[in-house]
Amino acid sequence: MIQKIAVLQSTLVLLGLILTPPLWAASQDQKKGIKWYGYEEGRRQAVRSGKKIFLHFKADWCVYCTKMDKETFVSRPVVRYLNDNFVSIIIDVDRRKKIAAKYRVRPLPMTIFIDHDGAKLAGRPGYIEPERLLKLLQFFHTDSYKDMSFKDFLHKT
Repeated sequence: MIQKIAVLQSTLVLLGLILTPPLWAASQDQKKGIKWYGYEEGRRQAVRSGKKIFLHFKADWCVYCTKMDKETFVSRPVVRYLNDNFVSIIIDVDRRKKIAAKYRVRPLPMTIFIDHDGAKLAGRPGYIEPERLLKLLQFFHTDSYKDMSFKDFLHKT
C-alpha cells in the first residue's frame, strides 16, 4: 500500500513537471507586454521590418497616461496586435522634449501613427480605451485609412 502511494505521488510530481512549462511560458509572455522601443531604435526597426510605427507620448504626472498604461496597454488583444503588426515607440515628454516638440505634442497622452518611412499618418490625443485602440490599430495596419474614414471603417467591421 505504501509503495502504491509512493508511485502515485511520483506520477503526480512528474505530471506536474510536464504540465508546468507551458503555463510558465504563457505567464512570461503576458508579463512581457508591449515590446517598446526607444525613438531612434524604433525608427531603424520600422525601416528594417517595413512595419508602421505606433508612437505614444506620455509623462509620469499625466493621469490619463497612467490610465492607458494600466488599462489599454495590458489588454491582451492590444498587446498582441501591437507586437505583431507595429513597431511601438514610447516617449516621455519630460525626458525627450525635442522629439515631443517635433511632433507638436499637446495634450497628453498623444498617440501618433507613422508609416515605416517616417511619414506621419495621423494623431489622436487623449486616453484611448482598449477596444477603440484595437480598431485604430486595425484601421492603420490594413491601410484602410487610404480608402475610407475611420467612421466608415467602424461601420464596415
